[in-house]
Amino acid sequence: MQQILLVTSPFFLLVLGGFLAGRFRVLPHDSIPGLNTFVLYFALPAMLYRFGAETPTERLLDAGIFATYLLCALVMVAIVLFISRRGGLNWNDSSFGALVAAFPNSGFMGMPLLIALVGAEVAGPLIITIAVDMIITSSLCIALSQLAVTGDSHIGQVVVAALKRVLVNPLPWAILLGGLASATGFELFGPLMQTVDMMADAGPPAALFTIGAVLARSQAMASQPPASGGAGAGWANVPQIVFLKLVLHPLLVLAAGKSLIWLGVSIDPYALTMLVLVAALPSASNVPMLTERYRADTGRVARIVLITTALSFLTFSTVVALVL
Repeated sequence: MQQILLVTSPFFLLVLGGFLAGRFRVLPHDSIPGLNTFVLYFALPAMLYRFGAETPTERLLDAGIFATYLLCALVMVAIVLFISRRGGLNWNDSSFGALVAAFPNSGFMGMPLLIALVGAEVAGPLIITIAVDMIITSSLCIALSQLAVTGDSHIGQVVVAALKRVLVNPLPWAILLGGLASATGFELFGPLMQTVDMMADAGPPAALFTIGAVLARSQAMASQPPASGGAGAGWANVPQIVFLKLVLHPLLVLAAGKSLIWLGVSIDPYALTMLVLVAALPSASNVPMLTERYRADTGRVARIVLITTALSFLTFSTVVALVL
């Protein structure tokens, strides 16, 4: 356990550094979106392309890993929707609560942290989870969040609008291009590949620092009224969702994977272990920005992301110690 903490500590310290920089306005809040843009549109796509190009195609197209992760994501969404709706929350806040419970911080935090822990072999399962969360889970939750606004008859239009957002997100495109490079054996021209490598190498520290800055900005917004102008969801279901994300999600992935293996589905046990580690990550730090755009209670979601990130220093390290 001590050795694991020695590996994970620098990553969480970088997050803490970004949080303190944002909390005390050393990094102005107005500059955080620009930092986030650099990571999202340049550094992470370069990392995803590089790892996609270097990963065998069969690992990128692992149907068993895809099915396991997608099934668990849908179950997580269903559980949180049930709890939230039963607790009286509207569709908007319920849906983003479901998204923050099912969507781990696999891009900004998971990629550099897991590669440091287990090496490049995590790339295949990690890329699959990012694709599922960016394309399916996010689109589904965004569509569900608009039920109260558009009505059931317009849900198809909302789904199409959510999928259009995927088309302008660089991460799925980086995954696709990296996968094509792997399948065809294509290699970028030397200086261009060196540029991609430099951008990718800048990704881990920038992404981790950005997580902290985004959390500081989100915490500041947590004390403000929700964008909808209503009372907001506040702390509704926050402890339950934190528990579901940090404890139930990895257990669910492990149980689902083992069950599918028992049923005869071909799943590499080591790849399943990587999937459990991804599920054990804290909630994705980009979800509060989505709640701003869709006028949900940003404060509630920001609290979930902040608490899961803080607690995951211990919970994630514990999962690593148990499964590796």
